[in-house]
Amino acid sequence: MYPPEYIEFLYHFHCDRDYFECHEILEELWKKDPKEERKQIWVGLIQIAVSFYHYRRKNFNGAERMMKNAIRILKNETASLNKLGLDDEQLLHILQNTFGRIQKREPYKSIQLPIFDQNLYEICLTTAKERGKTFGEPSDISNVFLIHKHKTRDRTDIIEERLKNWHKKRKRRE
Repeated sequence: MYPPEYIEFLYHFHCDRDYFECHEILEELWKKDPKEERKQIWVGLIQIAVSFYHYRRKNFNGAERMMKNAIRILKNETASLNKLGLDDEQLLHILQNTFGRIQKREPYKSIQLPIFDQNLYEICLTTAKERGKTFGEPSDISNVFLIHKHKTRDRTDIIEERLKNWHKKRKRRE
Protein backbone atom coordinates (compact mmCIF):
# COMPACT_ATOMS: atom_id res chain seq x y z
CA MET A 1 0.00 0.00 0.00
CA TYR A 2 2.78 2.44 0.94
CA PRO A 3 6.17 2.54 -0.80
CA PRO A 4 8.84 0.80 1.31
CA GLU A 5 10.96 3.95 1.03
CA TYR A 6 8.20 5.90 2.74
CA ILE A 7 8.17 3.39 5.63
CA GLU A 8 11.96 3.80 5.89
CA PHE A 9 11.54 7.59 5.90
CA LEU A 10 9.02 7.34 8.75
CA TYR A 11 11.32 4.98 10.65
CA HIS A 12 14.30 7.32 10.45
CA PHE A 13 12.20 10.43 11.09
CA HIS A 14 10.69 9.00 14.29
CA CYS A 15 13.25 6.51 15.63
CA ASP A 16 16.86 7.52 15.10
CA ARG A 17 15.99 11.04 13.87
CA ASP A 18 18.44 10.63 10.98
CA TYR A 19 17.01 13.46 8.91
CA PHE A 20 19.90 13.25 6.47
CA GLU A 21 18.96 9.65 5.72
CA CYS A 22 15.30 10.68 5.40
CA HIS A 23 16.34 13.08 2.66
CA GLU A 24 18.45 10.47 0.87
CA ILE A 25 15.70 7.83 0.96
CA LEU A 26 12.92 10.04 -0.37
CA GLU A 27 15.14 11.65 -2.97
CA GLU A 28 15.79 8.20 -4.45
CA LEU A 29 12.05 7.50 -4.48
CA TRP A 30 11.36 10.88 -6.09
CA LYS A 31 13.97 10.23 -8.80
CA LYS A 32 12.35 6.90 -9.78
CA ASP A 33 9.69 8.79 -11.71
CA PRO A 34 10.45 10.50 -15.03
CA LYS A 35 11.27 14.20 -14.49
CA GLU A 36 7.91 15.40 -15.80
CA GLU A 37 6.03 13.03 -13.45
CA ARG A 38 7.93 13.62 -10.22
CA LYS A 39 5.64 14.15 -7.26
CA GLN A 40 5.80 17.32 -5.20
CA ILE A 41 4.64 15.47 -2.08
CA TRP A 42 8.08 13.85 -1.86
CA VAL A 43 9.77 17.24 -2.21
CA GLY A 44 7.64 18.61 0.63
CA LEU A 45 8.52 15.71 2.93
CA ILE A 46 12.19 15.92 1.96
CA GLN A 47 12.20 19.60 2.85
CA ILE A 48 10.69 18.87 6.27
CA ALA A 49 13.58 16.48 6.95
CA VAL A 50 16.18 18.94 5.65
CA SER A 51 14.65 21.71 7.76
CA PHE A 52 14.91 19.57 10.89
CA TYR A 53 18.48 18.62 10.00
CA HIS A 54 19.40 22.32 9.83
CA TYR A 55 17.30 23.22 12.88
CA ARG A 56 19.01 20.65 15.08
CA ARG A 57 22.40 22.03 13.94
CA LYS A 58 21.24 25.57 14.82
CA ASN A 59 21.39 26.62 11.18
CA PHE A 60 18.25 28.68 11.63
CA ASN A 61 18.41 30.38 8.22
CA GLY A 62 18.57 27.06 6.37
CA ALA A 63 15.89 25.56 8.62
CA GLU A 64 13.59 28.53 8.09
CA ARG A 65 14.00 28.49 4.31
CA MET A 66 13.34 24.74 4.04
CA MET A 67 10.36 24.81 6.41
CA LYS A 68 8.80 27.73 4.54
CA ASN A 69 9.15 25.82 1.26
CA ALA A 70 7.81 22.60 2.79
CA ILE A 71 4.71 24.39 4.10
CA ARG A 72 4.14 26.10 0.74
CA ILE A 73 4.35 22.79 -1.14
CA LEU A 74 2.32 20.73 1.34
CA LYS A 75 -0.54 23.24 1.44
CA ASN A 76 -1.14 22.15 -2.16
CA GLU A 77 -0.64 18.44 -1.42
CA THR A 78 -3.28 17.81 1.25
CA ALA A 79 -4.89 14.95 -0.68
CA SER A 80 -1.48 13.32 -1.17
CA LEU A 81 -0.70 13.70 2.54
CA ASN A 82 -3.96 11.92 3.38
CA LYS A 83 -3.14 9.13 0.91
CA LEU A 84 0.12 8.70 2.81
CA GLY A 85 -1.79 8.26 6.06
CA LEU A 86 -0.95 11.71 7.42
CA ASP A 87 -3.44 14.20 8.85
CA ASP A 88 -2.84 17.22 6.60
CA GLU A 89 -4.41 19.84 8.91
CA GLN A 90 -2.55 18.63 11.96
CA LEU A 91 0.72 18.35 10.04
CA LEU A 92 0.47 21.88 8.66
CA HIS A 93 -0.34 23.16 12.15
CA ILE A 94 2.74 21.39 13.58
CA LEU A 95 4.92 22.75 10.78
CA GLN A 96 3.63 26.31 11.29
CA ASN A 97 4.40 26.04 15.01
CA THR A 98 7.87 24.70 14.25
CA PHE A 99 8.42 27.50 11.74
CA GLY A 100 7.59 30.00 14.50
CA ARG A 101 10.02 28.29 16.88
CA ILE A 102 12.74 28.45 14.23
CA GLN A 103 12.07 32.14 13.57
CA LYS A 104 12.36 32.85 17.30
CA ARG A 105 15.62 30.85 17.40
CA GLU A 106 14.15 28.52 20.02
CA PRO A 107 15.95 25.23 20.74
CA TYR A 108 15.37 22.24 18.47
CA LYS A 109 12.54 19.94 19.46
CA SER A 110 11.64 16.60 17.80
CA ILE A 111 8.14 16.26 16.37
CA GLN A 112 5.85 13.39 15.41
CA LEU A 113 4.28 13.36 11.98
CA PRO A 114 0.54 12.88 12.60
CA ILE A 115 -0.13 9.37 11.27
CA PHE A 116 -3.85 8.64 11.25
CA ASP A 117 -3.76 5.32 9.39
CA GLN A 118 -3.67 2.74 12.19
CA ASN A 119 -2.22 0.05 9.89
CA LEU A 120 0.64 2.35 8.90
CA TYR A 121 1.23 3.24 12.53
CA GLU A 122 1.39 -0.46 13.44
CA ILE A 123 3.89 -1.09 10.62
CA CYS A 124 6.04 1.74 12.00
CA LEU A 125 5.86 0.40 15.56
CA THR A 126 6.75 -3.12 14.39
CA THR A 127 9.65 -1.88 12.24
CA ALA A 128 11.03 0.09 15.17
CA LYS A 129 10.68 -2.84 17.58
CA GLU A 130 12.36 -5.25 15.13
CA ARG A 131 15.33 -2.87 14.96
CA GLY A 132 15.53 -2.33 18.70
CA LYS A 133 14.24 1.24 18.59
CA THR A 134 11.31 3.11 20.07
CA PHE A 135 9.00 4.83 17.61
CA GLY A 136 8.76 8.48 18.62
CA GLU A 137 12.07 8.59 20.48
CA PRO A 138 13.37 12.19 20.77
CA SER A 139 16.59 13.03 18.97
CA ASP A 140 19.88 12.24 20.66
CA ILE A 141 21.43 15.68 20.33
CA SER A 142 24.71 14.39 21.76
CA ASN A 143 25.19 12.16 18.68
CA VAL A 144 27.75 14.24 16.78
CA PHE A 145 27.83 11.84 13.81
CA LEU A 146 24.08 12.19 13.33
CA ILE A 147 24.06 15.96 13.73
CA HIS A 148 26.98 16.57 11.34
CA LYS A 149 26.37 13.62 9.02
CA HIS A 150 26.83 15.64 5.82
CA LYS A 151 30.46 16.24 6.85
CA THR A 152 31.28 12.60 7.57
CA ARG A 153 29.50 10.64 4.85
CA ASP A 154 31.29 8.79 2.08
CA ARG A 155 30.85 10.85 -1.07
CA THR A 156 32.69 8.45 -3.40
CA ASP A 157 29.57 7.56 -5.40
CA ILE A 158 28.65 11.24 -5.86
CA ILE A 159 32.16 12.15 -7.01
CA GLU A 160 32.24 9.18 -9.41
CA GLU A 161 28.83 10.15 -10.85
CA ARG A 162 29.96 13.75 -11.40
CA LEU A 163 33.16 12.57 -13.09
CA LYS A 164 31.19 10.20 -15.33
CA ASN A 165 28.85 13.04 -16.36
CA TRP A 166 31.81 15.33 -17.02
CA HIS A 167 33.35 12.71 -19.35
CA LYS A 168 30.03 12.31 -21.19
CA LYS A 169 29.76 16.06 -21.76
CA ARG A 170 33.36 16.22 -22.92
CA LYS A 171 32.82 13.40 -25.46
CA ARG A 172 29.74 15.17 -26.86
CA ARG A 173 31.76 18.34 -27.39
CA GLU A 174 34.51 16.50 -29.30
